[in-house]
Amino acid sequence: MNRARRIASQATQPTSSKQAILIYLRKAGQATAQTLAEHLGISPQAIRRHLKDLEAERLIRHVAQPSGLGRPQHFYQLSPQGEAQFPARYDEFALGLLNTLAETLGAEQMGSLLQQQWQRKAQEYQAQMGSGSLAERLERLVQLRQAEGYMAEYYPYPNHLAAPRPAEGSEQYVEQYVLVEHHCAIAQIAQRFPSVCGHELEMFAAALPDCRVERLTWQVNGEHQCGYWIARMGSPPRPSHE
Repeated sequence: MNRARRIASQATQPTSSKQAILIYLRKAGQATAQTLAEHLGISPQAIRRHLKDLEAERLIRHVAQPSGLGRPQHFYQLSPQGEAQFPARYDEFALGLLNTLAETLGAEQMGSLLQQQWQRKAQEYQAQMGSGSLAERLERLVQLRQAEGYMAEYYPYPNHLAAPRPAEGSEQYVEQYVLVEHHCAIAQIAQRFPSVCGHELEMFAAALPDCRVERLTWQVNGEHQCGYWIARMGSPPRPSHE
């Protein structure tokens, strides 16, 4: 394993300042040196030194954006090489197999096949999450997704994503969260077959049948992360002492 790959080979367990920078950029999409210094608790001088090294290693790049009458600000973001450092457990064989199936089957049969796969996955997730509060199940779901190579986490809604909440119906939502996946473990496959990720929304909804699930952001649409609003419907639970 070369030096560049060692920096981000364990993206869920930061062990160095450079790795922390890569992880932050993967989550945020882009950031200035000042923002990185503030959020990571590293001096501006050290941040600039690390950014220079990471650019030399071609793991990041910067774009200049106007900032009023002053000098343009440099916003840093991951390069394609930087994106490739994060774990992705897809197999080239899987992509080749899907290409073959796409050439052999019609679009309707291909869609049905992918839907069956997501339904099977939803059943697996539901069984492994078990019962419990929505927060407990999401905690387990995040662990499962992380084990599959996704950089997943969840937050109480509306404290994370700025995207508007989906329109509410007559249901009563007693728990609301946002599930975020900053890194897609099947990004290469999704680029070739967007419908693979298209069924992900249905999968989460099936795995959490007592919840309403709606997509907020989607990497397939060019956004830097996938986000889902998940709300449990029903009456608030009774206090445990009753």
